[in-house]
Amino acid sequence: MASISIRERALKDGKSRLVLDYYFPGGKRKTEKLDISVVDKPTTREERETNKTNRQLAEAIRAKRLLENQNKQYGFTNTQKLQSSFPDYFKKQTEERRRTGSYGNWLSTYQILLKFLNGKDLTFEEVDTNFLEKFKKHLLEARITKSNTRLAQNSALSYFNKVKAALNQAFDEKIIPDKVGQRVKSIKEQDTHREYLTLEELKKLIDAECEIEILKNAFLFSAATGLRWSDVNALTWANIEYSDELKCNQLRFTQQKTKGVELLPISDQALTFTGERCKDDERVFKGLKYSAWHNIKLAQWVMRAGIKKNISFHCARHTYATLMLTHNVDIFTVSKLLGHRNLKTTQIYAKVIDRRKVEAVNQLPTFNF
Repeated sequence: MASISIRERALKDGKSRLVLDYYFPGGKRKTEKLDISVVDKPTTREERETNKTNRQLAEAIRAKRLLENQNKQYGFTNTQKLQSSFPDYFKKQTEERRRTGSYGNWLSTYQILLKFLNGKDLTFEEVDTNFLEKFKKHLLEARITKSNTRLAQNSALSYFNKVKAALNQAFDEKIIPDKVGQRVKSIKEQDTHREYLTLEELKKLIDAECEIEILKNAFLFSAATGLRWSDVNALTWANIEYSDELKCNQLRFTQQKTKGVELLPISDQALTFTGERCKDDERVFKGLKYSAWHNIKLAQWVMRAGIKKNISFHCARHTYATLMLTHNVDIFTVSKLLGHRNLKTTQIYAKVIDRRKVEAVNQLPTFNF
């Protein structure tokens, strides 16, 4: 596969023409003259701006030529796919997640992407590192919330990662020749407070009435197993089995988020929230839905239990993790139970436990000497 670089070839009028140099394996070389020039020694602001614009244009052509070369190298001969609409593809990816907990974030990302494009379409061929850097800057700096403020940094990170995930999927489907998102540095994650419930608060929730019984049972099951909403919602009775070897019940399922196959031991208490067993192909929590109205009912249930915390369904997973660590389960085991691929993800929960230790130490009485 050829490498391509931009070179400036001096002209006689104080300018330089921009050319592309192609270097092929085996020492073969080719040059392409571009109808673009720059001023060698710019003296005015206008000349400097023109130079900057022309160099960016040359870089865009270089990226296009490189992509064309990669298409030939990897067999991406269907250039029609590269000319297809990325926003349309992203919309399709969003719709495929309609029944999952991540649908809202994908939909918000799609809406932000459309506003950023301002009515223009965007082909896969145009989704390069330059575009991704501009979109990342837009997410971090533009006032795009309903209250005309900037996005929280972790929200910007979440939306940006959705675009990169869609591009990775497009690569897997051989629509684009490389994972362009991997060449762009992601937004740095900010440490945030992860809300969770204590054991005493969980007991209050069990005793409190919830208007939607299936929501209550699903939440408590998540708190007892650490499963995400999407995995709880997709769970069928066939996923729950008894292990004669381990002498316990276990879940055999595929994580909706990571697509990783998991085998998770669960307690007898967790099973009390599932109700009477039905046919293997039936959902365990049949009728469970994700909507703004269900979130309101969840919040009302929490308030009815006398808990003054902003609790979402995902807080049940946080609760499971913190309870495990609080009861001295080692972080490696907790990481496996949560299905994390990276221990760094689990260490976020360890920070919560560290804060509790600090709070406990600070409650010691003052000693008088």
